Amino acid sequence: MGSPGPGVRTIAAVPSLSDLGQLPKRLVLGRPVRSDRLGESLLPKRLALPIFASDPLSSVAYATQELLVILALAGTAYLYLTPWLAVGVVVLLITVVASYRQVVRAYPSGGGDYEVAMVNHGQFAGLVVASALLIDYVLTVAVSVSAGTDNIISAFPALDEHRVAIALGLVALLAALNLRGLRESGRAFAAPTYLFISAILVMIATGLVRYFVTGPDLVAESAGYTISPQADYAELGGLALVLLVLRAFASGCTALTGVEAIANGVPAFRPPKSRNAATTLALMGGVAATMFAGITALALLSDVRYAESACDLVGFTDCETQPQRTVIAQVAAATFGGSQSVGFFAVQAFTAAVLVLAANTAFNGFPLLGSVLAQDRFLPRQLHTRGDKLAFSNGILLLAGFAALLIVVFEASVTELIQLYILGVFISFSIGQWGMVRHWNRELRSGTDAGDRARMRRSQAINLTGATLTTVVLAVIVVTKFVHGAWLVLVSMPFLIVLMRAINRHYSHVADQLRPDTDSRLLPSKVHAIVLVSKVHKPTLRALAFARATRPDVLTALTVNVDDADTRGLQGDWDRYDIPVPLTVLESPYREITRPVVDYVKAIRRSSPRELVIVFVPQYVVGHWWENVLHNQSALRLRARLQFQPGVMITTVPWQLESSIGRDDDRRDGPMPGDLRRGLTDDQVESTPYG
Repeated sequence: MGSPGPGVRTIAAVPSLSDLGQLPKRLVLGRPVRSDRLGESLLPKRLALPIFASDPLSSVAYATQELLVILALAGTAYLYLTPWLAVGVVVLLITVVASYRQVVRAYPSGGGDYEVAMVNHGQFAGLVVASALLIDYVLTVAVSVSAGTDNIISAFPALDEHRVAIALGLVALLAALNLRGLRESGRAFAAPTYLFISAILVMIATGLVRYFVTGPDLVAESAGYTISPQADYAELGGLALVLLVLRAFASGCTALTGVEAIANGVPAFRPPKSRNAATTLALMGGVAATMFAGITALALLSDVRYAESACDLVGFTDCETQPQRTVIAQVAAATFGGSQSVGFFAVQAFTAAVLVLAANTAFNGFPLLGSVLAQDRFLPRQLHTRGDKLAFSNGILLLAGFAALLIVVFEASVTELIQLYILGVFISFSIGQWGMVRHWNRELRSGTDAGDRARMRRSQAINLTGATLTTVVLAVIVVTKFVHGAWLVLVSMPFLIVLMRAINRHYSHVADQLRPDTDSRLLPSKVHAIVLVSKVHKPTLRALAFARATRPDVLTALTVNVDDADTRGLQGDWDRYDIPVPLTVLESPYREITRPVVDYVKAIRRSSPRELVIVFVPQYVVGHWWENVLHNQSALRLRARLQFQPGVMITTVPWQLESSIGRDDDRRDGPMPGDLRRGLTDDQVESTPYG
């Protein structure tokens, strides 16, 4: 922000934390952060990696499991295809990471695939990407937290009956940590993420050494089980086998979820933003590919058996009461010597922690994308507003609410939630990468330097490869997962697109209405002030004094006759106090107050359309919620009706009752405005107890 112009005085706001009503908020969020300290919340690479890459890093904990569980639908006969499918997933992961390195360099503003689609394909494609990503971020939180809960239950099976409650508590904890701001959440998430990476790499190294060096004694607890094929998969023909393999590959592609979050979070990096984001992407891709390949290899070497239903495992006798351990839990137990070993509990603890914290990728990506969409007027402006800790608080709360709803509806089941997953992210992958191809075509037409053109062609080739592969995978996902839950995402996306376009139309229509024109610059021909009178008391006299101070052309004291005796008493008091403003009485034979006043104001506007009408409404300021029921009801109804009348201003004249004294904790020495209105002197103020 620039310095203020000449003649502009800037007054610094001093926050006060003495209000006890703010105490719970401060316990969760801490002290508010000044806007000019936004630069201090930018992230170095060591914190950006756990914040933005925890989702793809942690997805390796269940990507192998989801691949195996689909192949297991046909029994154990087709598990030999696992390594080939894993190689395909790794190749796709490396390709997508390389493609997004081009995105963060070309579009560093943080829009990611949304910005790429909007610039290169137009508004509709941009909204398709935005809707897909918003849904995918919500699913990321639900799936990651549910998978983390699964790993907690694998270590402590007795907690299975509290699955949903544990998952909801973890979502609330994540929301609270993110509301504290980027750097605070980064520090909280850095240690578990790096410990998870270390534990998995140590487990992979130990397992491979045990199998290839010390002897083939790497045996999972489920190695002796067989798997009963489901009825639909008992006999597979050619096409059915192809569909099974493609569905397994699509499930394994969950290892790619969250890759796009770094492209959406470039503004949160320290300068040079694009280069730091590209470096973080490369680190994330290398580590994720290594861990996924290693876990898949150990699962195959130790003969892990995992089925969609535990009762499909022949030999697992307690399937009705005991949950089957996750694949990574079985691999850890086989590698470190059993489910009571220190290594097993370390892997489970760090895996559960990072799976829960993986939702942090969405807690950063969703609010950032929501802020960009709000800035473009496709979502409510509140999503563009930063909270006390410079985080996009409204986006964080909205994401937590929707994720909690999914967890309750699907009972924190990873198997059910995973069917809705990855469709949205591959839609954004595909549209974004084809958009990058068009971007490089446009750049090549304008570029003249041979070196720049060679770099552009190399980048275009990378994006073209990524676009082709992700489009093929998207088609596979739609075909293989549609009837298993993906249809829900495909139905939700058009609803979101229609909603965002409606919001955009509303904002555009309002902007057109508010655009200055010649009429808005004209001064009113005269000002007619109206003071509403119910009794002759201090609030009424104060409202009359304020109205007279504005020096209107016409001043009317207005009351409504709903009771003849009360009105005669009011007129008597009016004369006795010698008030220098005539009292106008409106007759109301049906004892209405609001309609006669509104009709009177309308009549003034009809007779003189350029006349400004200012209605002064005395209103009590109370200190307790229940007092609002006893006071101000007529004033509230009048305000609600008058605010729809053009050319009418409503001025509230507050009068503080005794119950409101001391409610303002920012009180300074000397009389408060309410004291003056109540007629208290300085001495009376000093002797008044304020609690």
